[in-house]
Amino acid sequence: MSYEKVIQANTFIVGTKQTVKALKSGTVKEVVIAEDADVIVTQKVVQTAKEHNIPIVKVDSMKKLGKACGIEVGASAVAIIQ
Repeated sequence: MSYEKVIQANTFIVGTKQTVKALKSGTVKEVVIAEDADVIVTQKVVQTAKEHNIPIVKVDSMKKLGKACGIEVGASAVAIIQ
């Protein structure tokens, strides 16, 4: 599952705004989106990732994604950096 990808990643960025910035800078290898996140929150990330041909992986839980990132709150989007 993709939680393990986040845990094993050397570098990642948490959050939608930071993920969009990283996508625009061209440093992102893959984006992980939580399916239980509000579509309005994640739609800019998904759109930007598609524009830059970056793979999007979906996971089921914001809470589990946040935990995989080592934070106490849920995460709606995570960018795995090259």
